[in-house]
Amino acid sequence: MDPYQQFSHHVQQAADEFRKLDRKDAVRLVSHLDADGISACALLVKLLNLDNRTYSISIVQQLKPEVLNEIALESYKTVIFSDLASGMIEDIRKTLPDRKVFIIDHHEFTEPERMGNITLVNPHAFGIDGGKEIAGAGVAYLFSKAVDPRMEEYAHIAVIGAIGDMQEDGGFARLNNEILQTAVEKGKIKIIRGLRLFGAQTKPLHKVLEYSTDPYIPGVSGSESGAIQFLHQCGINPKNGAGWKKVKDLSEEEMRTMITHVIMRRLGESAPEDVLGNVYLLRQEEEGSPTKDAKEFSTLLNACGRMGKGSLGIGACIGDKSHKRKAVALMAEYKREIVNAMRWFEENRESPHVEKGKGYLIINTGDKIMPTIVGTMASIISRGNGMKSGTYILSLAQLIDGSTKVSLRISGIRDDPSVDLKGTMDRIVEGLEGCESGGHQHAAGAVFPSPMEPAFLESARRVLGGLAMEEKIS
Repeated sequence: MDPYQQFSHHVQQAADEFRKLDRKDAVRLVSHLDADGISACALLVKLLNLDNRTYSISIVQQLKPEVLNEIALESYKTVIFSDLASGMIEDIRKTLPDRKVFIIDHHEFTEPERMGNITLVNPHAFGIDGGKEIAGAGVAYLFSKAVDPRMEEYAHIAVIGAIGDMQEDGGFARLNNEILQTAVEKGKIKIIRGLRLFGAQTKPLHKVLEYSTDPYIPGVSGSESGAIQFLHQCGINPKNGAGWKKVKDLSEEEMRTMITHVIMRRLGESAPEDVLGNVYLLRQEEEGSPTKDAKEFSTLLNACGRMGKGSLGIGACIGDKSHKRKAVALMAEYKREIVNAMRWFEENRESPHVEKGKGYLIINTGDKIMPTIVGTMASIISRGNGMKSGTYILSLAQLIDGSTKVSLRISGIRDDPSVDLKGTMDRIVEGLEGCESGGHQHAAGAVFPSPMEPAFLESARRVLGGLAMEEKIS
């Protein structure tokens, strides 16, 4: 039996365990706040609804011992963790010894001495890379489908989660691709080939080009006037009557012309044709809606989670129109927070808050930026023009509970197997008391007591500087 068959068999066993639960008992559901975590939670909520079970939900930034202690005081007999908790198996077993626990996750973990009352559903247990092959939402989908085959109708939610977790790179790996094909067969997703431009459904065409950082378009990205001038050079009028054209307003000929000009602008890049890729459209969503494009939908879910309104994202996933409207409105507030964060960075990039080392950049925002935003800020900076490829971006923000949230990203590298941000973060926090790390190959994070900040930064400089030196030598 190959690893994929083993994993499938194990998922079915976990589903069998779930079916044994007494329907009279409510379920406690805890999930991560990013797009993947919210998608995973939405799938499990849909399953619980179909199975006529009652439940209570928490969306958290980090699974801390305090969260487990609170759950231990509650009366729930069953607890489900999704898109988190694999790194806290021992803590969960000790804190919740009398509960039936399901961990449905895709992050790496250390095999405990015994699982006890815990059922772990994780591809890493079978040698399958959960950082590339399948997201937390995908694992939640496979588990939910094994319990109730009707959950195949919601495969598209798992695709949104995978895209939000940056697992789409010109296509998907095996497990994600199988889920995608189900979503296509069920008539939920349409795949088209086109420019990989974020905001194509909702923003004016010139704004889509102006805000394009991945791919970066020289002379266009970051410049409204440059974007408008570029369209005129393509022979495309950016105006549509009294308003502005959107991508959907372009004819096929205009789209081909624009693609050619974008590639020409990028001839100095290593892969100028990278502007082309798959676009995943949700068939049942309205044209022009931020929920039409799966990539934009994932950003909407991120906005909900990071603005403390995860329930709106869950509702948007399962088709609640009221929740969806509120989520779209919240998106504007989220974007303002990101703009504020980037403005703060620009104003402070020459200050002591921003430390430039050999091969790394440390951005210490203190309490000036929302902790849930610093990871997004680091991602944007890592994709920005002028950031040398291979530069580590470490961002910090203080939480109100006296701890510090850290996010780690790297610029310009996507497919290099030697890059492992989770492993890098693990090295940074090694030996530092009270530090907890997590994440995967392309995005990692940590939380630690704020008084530990000097020791953490010293370790970060040593590890990140050492990696830069290793690369230089090699």
